[in-house]
Parts: sequence; C-alpha cells; structure tokens
Amino acid sequence: MRILLAEDDPRIARDVREALEIGGYIVDHQHDGEEAWFAGDTEDYAAIVLDLGLPTMDGMSILKRWREAGRATPVLILTARGSWSERVEGIDAGADDYLPKPFAMEELLARLRAVLRRHAGHATTILKAADLLMDPRQMRVTRAGKAISLTPQEYRLVAYLLHHQGRVVPQQELAEHLQAEHYERESNAVEVLVGRVRRKIGGDIIETRRGFGYIVDCT
Repeated sequence: MRILLAEDDPRIARDVREALEIGGYIVDHQHDGEEAWFAGDTEDYAAIVLDLGLPTMDGMSILKRWREAGRATPVLILTARGSWSERVEGIDAGADDYLPKPFAMEELLARLRAVLRRHAGHATTILKAADLLMDPRQMRVTRAGKAISLTPQEYRLVAYLLHHQGRVVPQQELAEHLQAEHYERESNAVEVLVGRVRRKIGGDIIETRRGFGYIVDCT
C-alpha cells in the first residue's frame, strides 16, 4: 500500500521511511507543505503520515484543506507540539490519530496499522477471507494453518485486497499500491501478479470481474 510521508526533518524522514518500507509499505516522501498538499490532493494513498511543522504550508492547514475538499484518506499526525489543546485541534480538523515526537517506530507502525484497519472497517487485527489469514504485525499469511511464502509485491497485493474486502478494486488502483510511481501500470503486470498469488493461496480467494478489477468477497 502507498503511504504519503510529509516530513521536513531529514533524519526523521529517513528513519520513518525505512521503517515503513520494512513494514511492507511503498512510501512517497514530501518535505515541503505545498507539495505535500498537492500530492495528497491528487494521488491515491492508503494513508498519510503528516508532520505539522512543514515549510510553505503547515500541516494543520493542509489537513483542513484536504477535508474541506472531501479527501477522506486517513491521516496520522506527527508533531513536536504535544499539548492536549493542539491534539484536540488536530483531531477536530480531521486527523485519524496523533503521535507526538519523539516516538518509537513500533508505536508509529502500530498506530498506522490501526488507522488503516479502522478506515477499512475491520474490528480485529487479523485480516481474514475464508481460511486465509493475514497478520499485518508479523507480515505473515497462512491458509488452513499453513504458512504461505509471498514476495513483498505479492504481500502488498493480498494486503490491499483484504483491506478492501467486498469492493471491486480496479487494476489501475492496484498498480498504484504495488510499486513506486514508475511501475508498469499500462502493462499486464497486475494480471500476471494476481496469477502468481492465486497459485500460492488458491484460486478461490481473488475473483476477477472482467472489465472492472478484482475482489475478495467478504461473504
């Protein structure tokens, strides 16, 4: 899944990006406020990690503009501003969670997983389709109790479809969450990848809707 990281501190940005990528996410990084606002307004992200103290446009203004424009992408705020009144302001402006600096990377990842889970309507940590189970914390996938070995790309595909169970996900949308921006989005790369995943997890989990995309049925 693609995550937008808006952070102007080079060290924090490097550490957060590395932790997110190890956690299986694709990360687009912006250090400037106006560029972060534009990216979040025009690109499709699973979630946004947003620092408040950005140059050219502060994070609170960016968040308010996104919400006023109807952008519902979940947002996790990172900030050195730790007072309760500022946290309340951030939540009321439309933030989904708030993490003061300094923070532990494990907590950031846990909060991000929770934000993604709530946004997708999942109440439990484990994602499930039939007897296929995914534990995002351990990055572990099993079927009928048997562990399944997936490449990072295959894992991202299964994770995105499980997070969006019951919805047909267009091929173009899937492509945007499988690789960086230079991914071959106009080729049959997604179709080939789905075929590989089906051979590993079974052909009954991911259903093709011709001309529309792919779906993991939640029934």
